[in-house]
Amino acid sequence: MTRILFAAATAALFGLAAAPASAQQMTFFLTSEGPGQGANLNGLAGADAHCEKLAASAGAGGKTWRAYLSAGAADGKAAVNARDRIGSGPWHNVKGVKVAENVADLHSDNNKLSKENSISEKGEMLNGRGDTPNRHDVLTGSQLDGTAFSDGEDHTCSNWTSTGEGSAQVGHHDRTGGGANPTSWNSAHGSRGCTLENLRGTGGNGHFYCFATD
Repeated sequence: MTRILFAAATAALFGLAAAPASAQQMTFFLTSEGPGQGANLNGLAGADAHCEKLAASAGAGGKTWRAYLSAGAADGKAAVNARDRIGSGPWHNVKGVKVAENVADLHSDNNKLSKENSISEKGEMLNGRGDTPNRHDVLTGSQLDGTAFSDGEDHTCSNWTSTGEGSAQVGHHDRTGGGANPTSWNSAHGSRGCTLENLRGTGGNGHFYCFATD
């Protein structure tokens, strides 16, 4: 027992204590904050890097993290579907709650996404309806089934690079019903614009979902 206590004290002293088990098992979270440029996330790569950064800060590094974001076809490149970026599941939040078993379950009414379960990497519940300010809009750029739009309109703020004109499709992390608008977790409505002020004007703050693919 003395040896165990000494080892634990030594690890803590030198900052080597292992991450909490809850953080190690976390494979899903809603970002506690965005990069700070509204819907300009520096593209999909920048959004993924933000997921990696927040996950590592919470003790859940060592996994491949991807942002749940779609991108439209542009510059000769095919569209990217959010549902194809996030692995196969299952996914658990930092408190150990399984929010979905697989991709099909995630995009069905059976998933467990809600204000209480779609928490940040820190285990915090983000503001939603009834809170001041309301920050329930979550950037996705996606349709209900997790695929990119193909109507030629901008639903991704120029594939997550614009802080000017455009719009981003958002979901509501505090959904109160099934998968139909406007209670959808991933496709409720478009934002007013792409700046941080625009996002806040319709109930957002630049948050997005992150999933571990392995």
